Amino acid sequence: MGGHDGSSSDISFAGRFASSAIAACFAEICTIPLDTAKVRLQLQKKAATGDKVAQLKYRGMLGTVATIAREEGLAALWKGIIPGLHRQCLYGGLRIGLYDPIKSFYVGNDYVGDVPLSKKILAGLTTGALAISVANPTDLVKVRLQAEGKLPPGVPKRYTGSLNAYSTIVKQEGLAALWTGIGPNIARNAIINAAELASYDQIKQTVLKIPGFSDNVFTHLLAGLGAGFFAVCIGSPVDVVKSRMMGDSTYKSTLDCFIKTLRNDGPLAFYKGFIPNFGRLGSWNVIMFLTLEQVKQVFMRQT
Repeated sequence: MGGHDGSSSDISFAGRFASSAIAACFAEICTIPLDTAKVRLQLQKKAATGDKVAQLKYRGMLGTVATIAREEGLAALWKGIIPGLHRQCLYGGLRIGLYDPIKSFYVGNDYVGDVPLSKKILAGLTTGALAISVANPTDLVKVRLQAEGKLPPGVPKRYTGSLNAYSTIVKQEGLAALWTGIGPNIARNAIINAAELASYDQIKQTVLKIPGFSDNVFTHLLAGLGAGFFAVCIGSPVDVVKSRMMGDSTYKSTLDCFIKTLRNDGPLAFYKGFIPNFGRLGSWNVIMFLTLEQVKQVFMRQT
């Protein structure tokens, strides 16, 4: 995540891809319980559909985590971790690994000076859309596994694991079903990727111009927190639509999901799970960027 003429140019694409995938996977392992809580909160509208006075099962990030752990066991908080790691290897490696090369492409190899914010945003949008187009099946399986709560006695699970989920979805719904929700997913991931990478890049660049600051862990921490906050504020509505479409096949399209959510649950529904989403993305970005900066240094020393 260096400048146009920064240290990132000293790393091959393979090194960038590998360091990005490693950092993204490590962040995924650390924060997936918060992601599971976020998905359950976003899909909770089903609990209040039949009975308006019914008590909501999940309340708040920590309450949701505690409820899942109590009813389903601690392991349930890591539901979807295998497809989650599949996703981060592909999506994380591509979106982050391609960011600097795409940014350089947009400004030109001979460009000197700070890259304009608009080009950083454009690079983030591009790599986010490209990466999730490849990784959408892993995202779908991850959400399907996370969405499945505690089942009544005698009711079998829809999927026995991530590989079974892939094969079952293809057999029952067709190969194209693996790209269910691709529209809102491209929108979500392109927007969030641009918010994360461009804001991290811009915040880091700005902080490094302040006397007394250097390219160290504290600077990476500040930039990572800022990236997570911007990503959640901008991406939460499309994130809710994506989770609902992937967790419930009754929606006809992205627009249908958006309209039904707005009509049935109100505009605040698009910010359901905002706190766990920020807890997830904020901590995810801090862990990922801190790890990325360190792993990049390892790859740079190898070249």
